[in-house]
Amino acid sequence: MKKKDVLNLIRYHAEHNDAAFRNVAYDIAKDFDRSGDVQLAAHIIALLSDANVFVPQSVEPSIRSEFLSKRPVVKASLPLPEVITDDIQGILNAISRNIGIHRFLFHGPAGTGKTESVRQISAILQRDLYMVDFNAVVDSRLGQTAKNISKLFAEINGFAQPDRIVVLFDEIDALALDRIDSHDVREMGRATSALLHQMEELSEQVIVFATTNLFAKFDRAFVRRFDAVVDFGRYTRDDLIEVSEAILSDYAGQFSFIGRNMRLFHKILTLTERVPYPGEMKNLIRSAIAFSKSDDEYDYLRRLYIALVPNGSANIQDVKALYGQGFTIREVETLTGVSRSTVAREVRGNDNE
Repeated sequence: MKKKDVLNLIRYHAEHNDAAFRNVAYDIAKDFDRSGDVQLAAHIIALLSDANVFVPQSVEPSIRSEFLSKRPVVKASLPLPEVITDDIQGILNAISRNIGIHRFLFHGPAGTGKTESVRQISAILQRDLYMVDFNAVVDSRLGQTAKNISKLFAEINGFAQPDRIVVLFDEIDALALDRIDSHDVREMGRATSALLHQMEELSEQVIVFATTNLFAKFDRAFVRRFDAVVDFGRYTRDDLIEVSEAILSDYAGQFSFIGRNMRLFHKILTLTERVPYPGEMKNLIRSAIAFSKSDDEYDYLRRLYIALVPNGSANIQDVKALYGQGFTIREVETLTGVSRSTVAREVRGNDNE
């Protein structure tokens, strides 16, 4: 990354020049991609795609909260394993029956669909989604975090139409770690105790979700405050492959300039030591498509092979190695750009040795 890119990012941010800021950020992502840091390039692309860089989500004037921000809710494709889909449907059933079940905890590794599931549930319920800003809640001053938690819940319980909202505590680990954990400071212990109390006082008309990647470290008393706990870590390898194929199929439907070859993508996935969770896979696919060559509709598959398969960078240059991994001559041509006749000659030469 060049020094001038850093300076331009700062300048465009200060000038609120969103378009120029994004252009420089995309150039930086391309530089990382060219240097082989595919994961970082994909992460930058994901940030630029998912977020409005300068303009924070507005909160309705009637709320005027320093702790909550309204987030967009868009119903979209969200492939999940059947076991998790069944749990999501159960949550929707429970909410629709209006019997006081309204607090839900989603836990599991990053990228498994916890936060996105909350967005989808909000869309299905036709409720506005508000996310808690922990940077505003957590305060270094003694006792202030606990006071802020009380203010936060007063605002949540004070919504004029509580049956029209969903509140999300995304990565609630910041407040809910075990109060007796030796690594937890006393101030955060007080904050967790305040959170426990406020959860009990929460209006049943407000639907609350919390997500975490650190469930094992949670205060058990806090976990008991939720009406249902859903484990998003229940993906089998077959689930991950199926979901990855669904993600690629969705992108292939959106972008006409890329070729669809699901069989080849499936073979790439079977060679992966660890199939990424959906969040990471979505970033990898999106980045591969964004950086693919304009004159090669399958270049994105080549990039995915390099990113996902061990020794991918070396193997992509070796048609014999690719053929040995089970790719057909036509598929080797697709991945390498080498003509089928040349691939066939090299493969036959290998067989004759």
